[in-house]
Amino acid sequence: MASPNLSKSPTVDRKPPPAHLYELSTYGAFNRRLVLGFNGVQKIMVTGTSLRASKEALRLTRIYPGMLYSTAGKPLNRDVMPDMSCAKESRYKNKLCKFIHTLYIAHFMLSGIQPHDAKSWEEGYMEELRDVAASPECVAIGVCGLDYNRDFSPPDVQREVFEKQIQLACELHKPLLVHERDSHEDLLEILDKYKDQLPLVVIHCFTGTAEEAQRYLDKGMYIGLTGYLCKDKSDTGVRKLLEDGVIPLERLLVETDSPFMYPNTKASKLPQHVKDGLTKRSLMFLTRYCSFQRNEPCSLPTIVEMIAAFMKKPPEEVALSTAFNALKVFGLSQ
Repeated sequence: MASPNLSKSPTVDRKPPPAHLYELSTYGAFNRRLVLGFNGVQKIMVTGTSLRASKEALRLTRIYPGMLYSTAGKPLNRDVMPDMSCAKESRYKNKLCKFIHTLYIAHFMLSGIQPHDAKSWEEGYMEELRDVAASPECVAIGVCGLDYNRDFSPPDVQREVFEKQIQLACELHKPLLVHERDSHEDLLEILDKYKDQLPLVVIHCFTGTAEEAQRYLDKGMYIGLTGYLCKDKSDTGVRKLLEDGVIPLERLLVETDSPFMYPNTKASKLPQHVKDGLTKRSLMFLTRYCSFQRNEPCSLPTIVEMIAAFMKKPPEEVALSTAFNALKVFGLSQ
């Protein structure tokens, strides 16, 4: 199999729009962001962080079918996923090469209530959220979870709303996209209540320690990484777990978390060997489209190249593995 080339993005008939659209203001600017050349991103997940945002995410996925998806979507059907241990592996991986520049966590439509918006939960929300989540365009439940760092919603309310969404994910058999800040123990305690029926879980935009990552991995969860790599300055954080090989490639997903977590490639704390591993093409897209350090889908190849440098692996290997993981976790078509 020929190695995929990160210096060239695949040809697509319709250039895809930005990914991971968090705020309604972002949705409003969506059509204005349909510019040429988003570095080959082909599939995008639009996350719902509130009931209103989840409905808007679903609307967008219906405008751009096959390109946009949302959280709260089609569950993984393991019976139809390819057997990577058989002779079909080479043929399937060749098809995956076309995904090398896709949104590696494949941002599709997600429905959920983020911890910051947990206080907005009202009677009747579950029924409305279930209607959105049951849509075929919705591929996961989330972003949901716990955030004790900012406490925009009371912790007891966050825990209650998070548990309701776990129950919805179990009911619909859809993956769970989880947000966690300074709440590791409480989050695991709640998830453990449902360990016998819990669907696949992705720890979204992981910013914790290597020890916390290991506990998630031990429970069969996936880790999503972003441009936070440029901000991490700790000796036990994201960079450390990549350098020490704590996260196996088969459990890694790459995401933008746009418009946040811009990969600042000029950060003083970013090691020189990582900066040297960045290609001119990926840097060009950052300069051209990520104005005022607003993150965009085109940043994904840069993030992949940084991860590869920290792991001392070829970028093509990281891209291929994370693309396949996205297909598998969210049950996406090729």
